[in-house]
Amino acid sequence: MSEADRDRVPSPAAQPAVAADERKGKKEKEPEREKLPPIVSAGASATAGLDRGSKGQISTFSSSVSPVSQKQEAAENRNSPTHPVFPNIKNVTDPPPVCLDVRQKQRLSTDTSSETKAAVPPESALPLQPRTMKDFQEDVEKSKSSGDWKAVHDFYLTTFDSFPELNAAFKKDTTTSFNTIEDSGINAKFVNAVYDALLNTPQDIQKTVLKGIINSLLREWKGPRTKDDLRAYFILLQNPQFNNTSTYVIYAHLLRQIAALVEADHHFLIHWVKKLSQKRFKQLVERLLQFISLRLFPAKPEEFPPLTKCSWWIPSASRVLALLNTANNLVHPPLIPYTDFYNSTLDHIDLMEEYHTWQSFGNSHRFSFCQYPFVISIAAKKIIIQRDSEQQMISIARQSLVDKVSRRQRPDMNMLFLNMKVRRTHLVSDSLDELTRKGADLKKKLKVTFVGEAGLDMGGLTKEWFLLLIRQIFHPDYGMFTYHKDSHCHWFSSFKCDNYSEFRLVGILMGLAVYNSITLDIRFPPCCYKKLLSPPIVPSDQNTPVGICSVTTDDLSQIMPELARGLSELLSYEGNVEEDFYSTFQVFQEEFGIIKSYNLKPGGEKIPVTNQNRKEYVQLYIDFLLNKSIYKQFAAFYYGFHSVCASNALMLLRPEEVEILVCGSPELDMHALQRSTQYDGYAKTDSTIRYFWDVVLGFPLDLQKKLLHFTTGSDRVPVGGMADLNFKISKNETSTNWLPVAHTCFNQLCLPPYKSKKDLKQKLIIGISNSEGFGLE
Repeated sequence: MSEADRDRVPSPAAQPAVAADERKGKKEKEPEREKLPPIVSAGASATAGLDRGSKGQISTFSSSVSPVSQKQEAAENRNSPTHPVFPNIKNVTDPPPVCLDVRQKQRLSTDTSSETKAAVPPESALPLQPRTMKDFQEDVEKSKSSGDWKAVHDFYLTTFDSFPELNAAFKKDTTTSFNTIEDSGINAKFVNAVYDALLNTPQDIQKTVLKGIINSLLREWKGPRTKDDLRAYFILLQNPQFNNTSTYVIYAHLLRQIAALVEADHHFLIHWVKKLSQKRFKQLVERLLQFISLRLFPAKPEEFPPLTKCSWWIPSASRVLALLNTANNLVHPPLIPYTDFYNSTLDHIDLMEEYHTWQSFGNSHRFSFCQYPFVISIAAKKIIIQRDSEQQMISIARQSLVDKVSRRQRPDMNMLFLNMKVRRTHLVSDSLDELTRKGADLKKKLKVTFVGEAGLDMGGLTKEWFLLLIRQIFHPDYGMFTYHKDSHCHWFSSFKCDNYSEFRLVGILMGLAVYNSITLDIRFPPCCYKKLLSPPIVPSDQNTPVGICSVTTDDLSQIMPELARGLSELLSYEGNVEEDFYSTFQVFQEEFGIIKSYNLKPGGEKIPVTNQNRKEYVQLYIDFLLNKSIYKQFAAFYYGFHSVCASNALMLLRPEEVEILVCGSPELDMHALQRSTQYDGYAKTDSTIRYFWDVVLGFPLDLQKKLLHFTTGSDRVPVGGMADLNFKISKNETSTNWLPVAHTCFNQLCLPPYKSKKDLKQKLIIGISNSEGFGLE
């Protein structure tokens, strides 16, 4: 939307406040309220369907609030504080929902330059600021001691009566315009103090505030909406009263109006929200998540109108939650972890129905939580990916059967699987040949056979194949990956070669692991997974670059911390960079004993690095190391991964979540492991088992990780938690002088019947600390 278009979008402006008559003691009849503020369309990409609402759809709510006027007059006659009558929530009607299509990656823009240049509507004249923060706090203290809350009541009655009054109370300077996107102009400390005190005031004051909010939301608007109106929404959104389900009807209409704002206004709100303290921001997120959860699964269904009559509640809340998520991603480090946006309640709904709705209707009027994937937990996303994979497996297997029958050939059960026959002595080459030859079967269920060995693959051989392959491919002598000791991770070797098929093999391995729900012990930095989702869907045009993403010194520090530190020092160097460093826009790399030079830009060998261009130099240097120098290697890896995992479900994932799906979670819960452990030859009450858990639960984190690595081949936990490990402790009928033995393919620990806790602890530590394992350093 152009700046001119934004200025032409019709938006509401306030009429005189109804509650102002009450303060003046007037008993005049209030103007009839026929509808809520009209929904303003921000275009399909911004509100995705809100502009389809009709006036008739929202009249019921305003008519249900009409008793407020009658009760107000009765209250005036009694000369007592007003008590609002809340709307009849059974009569709330259903405007179209808010949707955002994640498949089109219509992320909210974080570019502030266009907003600061955009023409901003003039700010309306405000009433004089009634009280200062100090005045208010003194009034509260006096009321607490005297029991007379009239002054405090008058403050809340006046302040929340209308949007202009809200701004008059909380704006830092009512005579100054705050049009910069980074400064809301609101006295945040005053807002916090007023809200913190509100919950400890008498009920009539709290009801007065809610009544004022109702009046403000019902008011007719004419002309363009100003930044003062945005500030009012920003202030009202922080109201802690909305934690109570009895206020949810009001809260829902506030959220609907915020969700329906034009895109330019959303940008202002995003940048104002990111300035909140971590505590206040987290409260906003938790309040919205609770609102969605209780609307889905109400403890008292009679509290809310039927879901069919307020189906717009959840889409509106999700849209506002998307604004908070965008704000959180703008801050480095984020205000709260991305996992704090997860709504575990969604784990209990029909996720595949949500997924299929999203697949079928995209950004149409049909709402799906998949349009807002940041609220879906990694466990729920894994379920979606697994079921999507299973459906693809079944579909491909069915097609194979049909093809076989159509050619009048006898069906063979082996055709339903991706059968890998490999020799241990030629593991990498055989695996590469098999995967290349059977590329059409990659989405079938994987089964592995080692040539010359008897045995059926019930999962153990498949896991062993993965572990042995990873062990060989990532060995330093193999030359495909470089291990960086400082960061304890692998990165792609930049050596040029004629064939990059082995990098494709690693990508296929990772894809097969996700597809078949197997956790790999791979140590890639987070940057790798960001590149793997760039883009999340393989482009149809083969000439489109893949695996290229924006990178910073933070990304480089995850791989080469010393180099990243040196570049950061170059950026902050206060001397003469050109004379003291004597560098050019050129980088040198050793390849097979030969030093080769590469220009970071055309003619780079002749361009000195100066104080003026050092930022460009650092950015080009990082881009060269993490993108350009390994492009062919990573592109092969990218296409390998997506040849197995190509699915719209990938667009639901963050890079961090892809890493968890591939490698598991680093969060250990040994108590959960104890609860889910199975025993063979032992019972839970046997002394050896009791000694074992006493020792393990007392281990420091590093020893617990070593134990997990010793028994499973990885020190990380599957997405489903410890229970998904299927961990087993078996009795090893050998001498107690022996060390424990592990079968990593089956997550099995063979434990001799040690007679004392001291002996068990000593042997266990020796065993887990001196095993080679499958992780390489």
